[in-house]
Amino acid sequence: MLKEQKTGKRRIIKINRGFQKHIRDCFDALKITNSQQPCFISKKGGVYSIQRINYHFKEIKFKYGLKIKNFSTHTMRKTLGRKVVEAAGKDAEMALIRLSEMYNHSSTQVTRRYLGLRQQELSEVYDALDF
Repeated sequence: MLKEQKTGKRRIIKINRGFQKHIRDCFDALKITNSQQPCFISKKGGVYSIQRINYHFKEIKFKYGLKIKNFSTHTMRKTLGRKVVEAAGKDAEMALIRLSEMYNHSSTQVTRRYLGLRQQELSEVYDALDF
């Protein structure tokens, strides 16, 4: 359970078994024995802020010449949403309902717009035109 900074709302996040194993593997690789200890600690001994993580993402982007327009924690959040919708296939509407709740959006239309799906759908209409 965590409390969202932006809205102050409480959120319960289930970590599935596969992800739990991945976390354990990371803790083992980092030689962390206390499961309450943060994985990524700054040189000053604190937990990285979102701004600092975004700074590191920017460094990675330039270091490896990634052709990505936006590369940030926010982009990762949107990418997760798009992947969930794509993986849902014919159940994409149900996935949008769940994502809307997960993101605390007021409607699935807001979620569509947030993920850029609305523009994609409109572009597909134009692509379907045949002259």
